Amino acid sequence: QLRLVESGGGLVQPGGSLRLSCAASGLSARRSAIGWFRQAPGKEREGVSCISSSGGNTNYADSVKGRFTISRDNAKNTVYLQMNSLKSEDTGVYYCAADTALVFKQCVPQEYDYWGRGTQVTVSS
Repeated sequence: QLRLVESGGGLVQPGGSLRLSCAASGLSARRSAIGWFRQAPGKEREGVSCISSSGGNTNYADSVKGRFTISRDNAKNTVYLQMNSLKSEDTGVYYCAADTALVFKQCVPQEYDYWGRGTQVTVSS
């Protein structure tokens, strides 16, 4: 069983930055791929960025490439999402999720099994 807790969301102006954290606990935490997903009001949940268990593989949605960076510290069982140059369209609830499979899969919600409760990110002036 995995438990995931997100933190770091908030209100930020366009062009600003935020760093989200996902703290994972449980026996499989270090062996799991971790992904960040977001859901805006009235829209489907979408993949933002995912990272393999070792941290050696990452992927990003086209809309965030060059602005967001995912990383993980396995000693702390924590995955980070550094978000820079934020835009209003980045607004939404951000969730982290874990996949315990051995293969690093696509960064889509249906591939991830364990979910946190989410943290709100609002980009507005």
